[in-house]
Amino acid sequence: MNAPRPYLHRETLIFATYYAPRGRIRLYRVAGELAQRYLSPNDLVIGIIGGEGAGKSTLIKGLFPGLELTNDDDGINVRPTPLFGFNPGDPFSGHTFHIDARYERAFHQQYEIVEAINAAVAHGRRVIIEHFDLICAALGFNAQVIFAIGEEIIVARPTVFGPFPDKIKAVVDKTITYRLMAHSAEDITSYILEQDYGYTRPVLHSDVRHGFVINFPEQPAIDLGELEKKVKAVIAKDVPIHPAGEDCIRVGDWEIRCTGTRTHVPSSGRIENFKLLREFKYDPLSKEYLLVGRVGKKQVIGFEDMADIAGLFEGNDNV
Repeated sequence: MNAPRPYLHRETLIFATYYAPRGRIRLYRVAGELAQRYLSPNDLVIGIIGGEGAGKSTLIKGLFPGLELTNDDDGINVRPTPLFGFNPGDPFSGHTFHIDARYERAFHQQYEIVEAINAAVAHGRRVIIEHFDLICAALGFNAQVIFAIGEEIIVARPTVFGPFPDKIKAVVDKTITYRLMAHSAEDITSYILEQDYGYTRPVLHSDVRHGFVINFPEQPAIDLGELEKKVKAVIAKDVPIHPAGEDCIRVGDWEIRCTGTRTHVPSSGRIENFKLLREFKYDPLSKEYLLVGRVGKKQVIGFEDMADIAGLFEGNDNV
């Protein structure tokens, strides 16, 4: 008589989405919450997906505090990638490794990257793979957890039916532009509020799809139509936006404090369809007044395609 099989828990998460906040501290906090909620000590293959300036490095640092990344935010190698020196016989060998698959392809053959990842995983080490979408097919298996960042942070626990990295990458590639536009518009609006209306830079910022929210404890005496015109005037000038030292950006002739200096459009003219809601929204729970700004336009981005079972439903009316 066969012994009964132990009960195996099957993960029921397909994917979850969260607003990807602008600014280092806010993103750290969200990442810490995601780590507590979705990571297990048994997860050995962690995929990270996102475009340039999306905040992948900040997200990783928030998910895995203390982990040394193999390249910094500017793509400059800080130290040799420890994964390639992994020795399972070394009792002092690390337990968690980071590798940037795109960066390493400039120095290693693809099979070398795959062998290094497989060797570490086979000996119970965890590997965080940045740009996981570039190496998944060669590995032959999906990550146990995927974190992708665009306008939203997408968290997925893939099965053999997906979600697959290329589908997730397609989604965040479509949305990241709105996050960059919203962040730049948010900083310009905050600067004008401070300079022209005497409001010190608000501490609390929130999020909304394709936009931003600035929270006030009391309703400001501000003509929102006038404020919108002032922001649009800066956008129309198409002034450059770029980092200006630590935690600071330059917008034309202005310098603005910002802890997410790379998460911006390159110039103000890249901000599309900016508008402010013409009234403050009141939140009766927090008792705050919300200034809401929006950018871009409504777009279908393909969330529903991320877990498509290898085209199972295409051209089959009997399913």
